[in-house]
Amino acid sequence: MKIPYLAAALALGSFSELALAEAVSQAFIPLQRAASAQEQAPGFVEGQSVSGTTRNWYARETAARGPLWRYYKADGTRHDSHSRENWLQGTILNYSSGFTQGTLGFAVEAAGYNAVALLQDREKVAGPNNRTLTHSDGDVIAQWSKLGLGNLKARISNTTLTVGRHTVDTPVMAYIGNRALPSSFQGASLHSAEFDTLSFDAGTFDRVSPRTEQSLSKFRSEYGATGVETDRVSMFGFNYQPLASLTTSLYASKVDDFWNQYYFGAVHELGDSDTLSLSTGLNYYKTRDTGQRKLGEIDNDTYSLSLALTHQAHTVQVAWQQVNGNEYFDYLHETNGIFLANSLLSDFNGPNEKSLQLSYVLNMAPFGVPGLKFNVYNARGWGIDGTHYRGTAYDVAGLQGETHYEYGIGTSYAIQNGPLKDTAIRATYTTHRASKHQGDGSLNEFRVVTTVPFNIL
Repeated sequence: MKIPYLAAALALGSFSELALAEAVSQAFIPLQRAASAQEQAPGFVEGQSVSGTTRNWYARETAARGPLWRYYKADGTRHDSHSRENWLQGTILNYSSGFTQGTLGFAVEAAGYNAVALLQDREKVAGPNNRTLTHSDGDVIAQWSKLGLGNLKARISNTTLTVGRHTVDTPVMAYIGNRALPSSFQGASLHSAEFDTLSFDAGTFDRVSPRTEQSLSKFRSEYGATGVETDRVSMFGFNYQPLASLTTSLYASKVDDFWNQYYFGAVHELGDSDTLSLSTGLNYYKTRDTGQRKLGEIDNDTYSLSLALTHQAHTVQVAWQQVNGNEYFDYLHETNGIFLANSLLSDFNGPNEKSLQLSYVLNMAPFGVPGLKFNVYNARGWGIDGTHYRGTAYDVAGLQGETHYEYGIGTSYAIQNGPLKDTAIRATYTTHRASKHQGDGSLNEFRVVTTVPFNIL
């Protein structure tokens, strides 16, 4: 793994300047036992809550070159389309009990997911897709519901075992929430936080509940071209904060007959954002085939390095990402297991691809408008080369010298107080342009998402 000389020089050069304005402590944090959450358990009924969110999700995509989508007319004929439009209202109603008292506590959680298709024109929706649920012929399902979460929890001190349908959020296995409703997983997981600065996660799962499906599905890869599936995903890892300014993560996952994947991540903070601060982030994945090798031989090392300078309301970030492998850097479909800096509308994860992103964020809080932010970014990927790939699971043989770029602008606002406190509104416009064989295509997308949380009990 070779870290770009430019990024290393920026990090070293910034260190001497920021040392004079150090506000984030660089001190070592000794391991200390955390106060027992189970000792403070209020009781099954006393600690129960009923809450949820409702999300209005709208997106319109337009192809900049040839048609990228297809739709079925009522007579069964299939037609190309240069646009795709989706508009839904997704609502989650969640019941969580409190933990029973005693050394070993038990609790339950259940959440109903409901989606209403506010746009039902099959030509505009261009389904089936993972945005609006449709029948196989593209006819939109106007309203649907499912059990999104349903699990039993057992806790000793600060260690909790969860069995059933639930969410996890780790670098190798994470729920994805970028649609009207999020995904969730069926299985068992363990989270242990017995120390203030050290926590552990482990889990094993056999099914995924997709964002836009009512049924459970087996796991498959995001970029595999053959549609093969697996019955079991297992993972283990920990998060550790050795310094007040440094957080680290180390995880491993085993996807039966697909791959073994290993992850290391670190974020370091230096300086004072009132004058100048530097945030450095490193993400590294190593992926190797395993078992029956349903996706063929995989030998992939992918990493990203980001440097973000903040001065009061302004943050400028540069991020370098590189794939070392003759196949895509891959992760599981219906998950967000890709903690890479340049995972945007495109993941910039082609075989042997290099990418560079430059972004700017303006936080309006110092100007008297807390919760309001603006951002703009540009990312470019090049050097894609799949000609050395000898397998059949990834469609990369025709990728040689492919390039693409992406830029986007966005704004977001989170209401700070009042009856709509924490309501979030986000609007983005993204443009992606690709060379002939790069897989993401040339398109524009406008998206507006409004999420309103609520509490009933």
